[in-house]
Amino acid sequence: MNNDPLIIADKTYHSRLLTGSGKYKDLDETRAATEASGAEIVTVAIRRTNIGQNPDEPNLLDVLTPEKYTILPNTAGCYTAEDAVRTCRLARELLDGHKLVKLEVLGDEKTLFPDVTATLEAAEILVKDGFDIMVYTNDDPIIAKRLEDIGCVAVMPLAAPIGSGLGIRNPYNILTIIENASVPILVDAGVGTASDAAIAMELGCDGILMNTAIAAAKDPVLMASAMKKAVQAGREAFLAGRMPRKRYASASSPIDGTFF
Repeated sequence: MNNDPLIIADKTYHSRLLTGSGKYKDLDETRAATEASGAEIVTVAIRRTNIGQNPDEPNLLDVLTPEKYTILPNTAGCYTAEDAVRTCRLARELLDGHKLVKLEVLGDEKTLFPDVTATLEAAEILVKDGFDIMVYTNDDPIIAKRLEDIGCVAVMPLAAPIGSGLGIRNPYNILTIIENASVPILVDAGVGTASDAAIAMELGCDGILMNTAIAAAKDPVLMASAMKKAVQAGREAFLAGRMPRKRYASASSPIDGTFF
């Protein structure tokens, strides 16, 4: 798939699967699952993960090095625009001026749905501050387009609530977002297994970000490998163009022109 790259903020990637770095049992499993996924972009929750701010604790960057991966700091756990902006600025300091970040501003602890108003506010501030924003949002096509218009480099609608594993709950909204977009659209949250990933890619998504679906599997490394293949297969199926759906049978071998 090297002739079908994913381009985000003018950088080219060959993997359309992005992975998270949380919820694994240890850093060795994090490293192994990330390698098996083929991911080139890995999200890091700055408020929960040590990437150097605590020198006496294990450092995630020792196993997922910036030389090998694009580290995508995220604002997981932020419930206000102010906290999200502050977290992004901290990440920029910790990562020597790194400006690609994933913005998420949550509305409440039970659903983890985005606070759309606060997300829009934070996105405007961060774009003006020079950040390249990949933004988590709900599956509302109007909001997705507004975030693109603000200047976000990628829009990441949820497929289902974070960590739920429910799969693609509203494919038609996702499809509408894709059809209206001129920036990459990546499904973020809700994928549970490989078939969910394939469906998202067959819709035309540019990529998928997942964490729990891999980290919470009985065998995270094997699931990471499965997700890699599902994303690739779904992308190829989208590019190939599926056959039209029909209500009635259509013989694979028509009887017209048969000899008997």
